[in-house]
Amino acid sequence: MRVLTALFLLLALPVAAQDVDLELVLLADASGSISPEEIRFQREGYAQTMTDAGVLAAIENSAYGAIAVTYVEWAANTAVVVDWMRIDGPESAGRFADALLAPPRQAYGRNAIGAALLDGKRMIERNAFDGWRKVIDFSGDSPNSFSGPSIAAARDEVVAAGITINGLPILCRFCDAPARFPDLGRIYEEQIIGGVGAFVVTAENESDLAQAIRRKLILEISGLMPGQDLAAR
Repeated sequence: MRVLTALFLLLALPVAAQDVDLELVLLADASGSISPEEIRFQREGYAQTMTDAGVLAAIENSAYGAIAVTYVEWAANTAVVVDWMRIDGPESAGRFADALLAPPRQAYGRNAIGAALLDGKRMIERNAFDGWRKVIDFSGDSPNSFSGPSIAAARDEVVAAGITINGLPILCRFCDAPARFPDLGRIYEEQIIGGVGAFVVTAENESDLAQAIRRKLILEISGLMPGQDLAAR
């Protein structure tokens, strides 16, 4: 009986969090302005980048040699495309990339940026990892928000929780006309990003997106800022 009691007590104990250098929410735009082709192109960009040699080197050189990542698409709602995964080398990075390409689109509607940021915060607070740094990587092609909490209130709540918000504004995807928001990078800096070491990396167009994603991920994993030396990475 004592053995059974001890076993039940052990099972009731909380599972120890897994140590990683970084907890990273990739919060990607899937709102009404994003076509299915753009959703696929965006996912392919992140999948290729996660298995990039420079990104893997940045992970290997981190304090624990591992990061935790989830890929979430946002619109009026948020939808987890790839749940939290520990990335510690080419094998796990490949599994993440494969998992990213298969699921159907599940986020629809008009922008709710504040709600998306708060969902990212909850995902960090409720996962099974314990990272030195906690980051929401927010991407989008518009600063507008039509429902839910305000961007300012959500950003302040996220930053107060010790989470950094970085931005990937995308000026134009698959379009010949001028960008709708040519100063989107500045708007992100003023209205969306926040926290320790927060930064913006702007993608000018679809041909620039993959390189922007790669640069941003290496900066986030390495704990660097734009303008610092990335030559060796």
